[in-house]
Amino acid sequence: MLNQIDEISGIGLHLDLVLRCIQDAYLKKFAELGVDLTIEQWVILHRISELGKEASQREIVRTNFRNRATTSRVIGKLEKKEWITKTRFEGDQKRFKLEVTRKGRRVINKILPHAVELRKLAINNLDRSEFDVFLKVLNQIGNNYSDGLDNA
Repeated sequence: MLNQIDEISGIGLHLDLVLRCIQDAYLKKFAELGVDLTIEQWVILHRISELGKEASQREIVRTNFRNRATTSRVIGKLEKKEWITKTRFEGDQKRFKLEVTRKGRRVINKILPHAVELRKLAINNLDRSEFDVFLKVLNQIGNNYSDGLDNA
């Protein structure tokens, strides 16, 4: 067991370093394009665009893997930048409807081709089977932690 612990002692650090490399690449690209944007703002703005007329704050919270307060704060910043609007759904005063504005659409159109290229960069020099194994391993690691927390 000791050897196994030695082999995995740096797993959190390694995952964090890789994540930081990815985040740095995105932030550098945003800066090069002259867009004042965080990764969380990009993820939420793009998700609102993908959901279209059905985009709600509740759905963004559910699919964003962030808590409600964090998501609400990011949505507020996107509103201040006038990239989205937040209103109530007609006939449903409990849910907030989120819509991308023209200004927000211009940001998406400017960033999206570069985001696609950055995603492709992540799998450069990997064949499909390697990538499938990578995703399987990441999912299993996540499940291990989720199961561990549920049983704690």
